[in-house]
Amino acid sequence: MKRRSFIAAVSATLFAAPLAAEAQTTGKVWRIGYLGYAYPTEAKDLEAFRQRLRDLGYVEGKNLVIESRLAESSFTHLAALATELVRLKLDVIAAFGNTAIVALTRATQTIPIVMILAIDPVGTGLVSSLAHPGGNVTGLSTFGEGLSTKWVELLTQTVPGIARVGVLGVPNSPAQATFLREIKTAGQRTGIAVLGVEARGRDEIERTFAALRKARAQGLIVLPNPVTLSHPTQIVELAAKNRLPAIYPWREFTDSGGLMAYSTNRTEMYRSSATFVDKILKGARPGDLPIEQPTKFELVINLKTAKALGLTIPPALLLRADQVIE
Repeated sequence: MKRRSFIAAVSATLFAAPLAAEAQTTGKVWRIGYLGYAYPTEAKDLEAFRQRLRDLGYVEGKNLVIESRLAESSFTHLAALATELVRLKLDVIAAFGNTAIVALTRATQTIPIVMILAIDPVGTGLVSSLAHPGGNVTGLSTFGEGLSTKWVELLTQTVPGIARVGVLGVPNSPAQATFLREIKTAGQRTGIAVLGVEARGRDEIERTFAALRKARAQGLIVLPNPVTLSHPTQIVELAAKNRLPAIYPWREFTDSGGLMAYSTNRTEMYRSSATFVDKILKGARPGDLPIEQPTKFELVINLKTAKALGLTIPPALLLRADQVIE
């Protein structure tokens, strides 16, 4: 399916409430916004969000309307889409990723914003503290402190003697800078040289792998962001072509043939964010709702890919894995 067709399908099928049904609704009709990127598995994540809202008593076409805006994994349109949502005078807006959340905070200081997936929200200035966010923003901090160190640890256990590691992120992102800083600190402790590379889209991803090849990288850490999440198959194929053992931030990559992934369950984060929306609609102030952090992380290992790369996964690591793909 073409990308524009996908966006239209998501917007129409997942979000738009029939106008006739809305007109017939009596009582309060809540209006929720969503700002995202149209990554390949977004429909699944959003269905979890919608299902949790249904569980809480919100039914599209009866007492709920959801307005969605999707940026096609491009940061350039986020500001305009955020402004468009704010002009609709919604009751609350949920957003995926730091860049989308920042765009919304610049567009409104009054409409409540629920962070579905935020990286280091305190360090990046999105909230005052985890316990007392303040302002109009609350939600979920997707990745706990020290996760970057865990990626380095898992990669070094899998690739003995690794000395040069590439880190694929996006430019001009405070959240990505936090990850890269932690990875470099971990690399210094273990004697690993770290090469940060950045990409805004498909063409630049191709160029980053050329740079990694030139730098003789022996491994790769892929950071979580809408760009990498939008191109899992391309990244996995380029890693295989360049024989780069890689650790990824989401299991979609291992499903596509990536070596390993260590992350939170993103779909569950979408479900949990709907609970924040419900609390706000019932009168809670977003600044008074503590930020939730993940308590469970999943390790997925693709044994077939390991064999193709000539790697033997340590038995202790296999025992720790939540899933091993044969």
